[in-house]
Amino acid sequence: MRAVQRAEIVDYVTYNEQRAQHRDAALAAKRLRRVVVADCLTFLFENHETIRYQIQEMMRVEQIVRERDILHEIETYNELLGHGGDIGATVLIGFDDPAERDLKLARWQTLPQHLYLVGADGRRIRATWDPRQVSERRLSSVQYLKFAVQGTAPVACGVDFAGEVVGETALTAAQREALDADLGERD
Repeated sequence: MRAVQRAEIVDYVTYNEQRAQHRDAALAAKRLRRVVVADCLTFLFENHETIRYQIQEMMRVEQIVRERDILHEIETYNELLGHGGDIGATVLIGFDDPAERDLKLARWQTLPQHLYLVGADGRRIRATWDPRQVSERRLSSVQYLKFAVQGTAPVACGVDFAGEVVGETALTAAQREALDADLGERD
């Protein structure tokens, strides 16, 4: 997938002036790349547009101006993209009730092992993740995952955490087409 380059990032004042336009483009990209599984897990497949938006938003909120700090944000967020035929996804774990959320995050420390994509051939593709996202006491409610899809869009997202949460959601044709286009992008 095509990484965000420094030349594509504007200062936060200029971005603020253009924010509505950038936000609309990012939200349109996210709509095609968002898949809800089992009512509590949202897979958001990252691409160039979603990552560029996150970088610009972070710069705006934090009012980042130092070049080294801007480069750090670009490097950090580009790591969320898939490379070499992989696809990156942010998985959001959501519960309305804070007490239920805290309980689940404490119990679900091994959840990332149970997340998968389904390839066109029907095989389950398990996630890889950074173990720093899981502490001794709980799982982070936001997980950054990679899936080795070998350059081909998945047909479904799923979870098979028996006794906790199980479900699978098929991607629409439009979603698969968008992911195939993302996977076809090259730096």
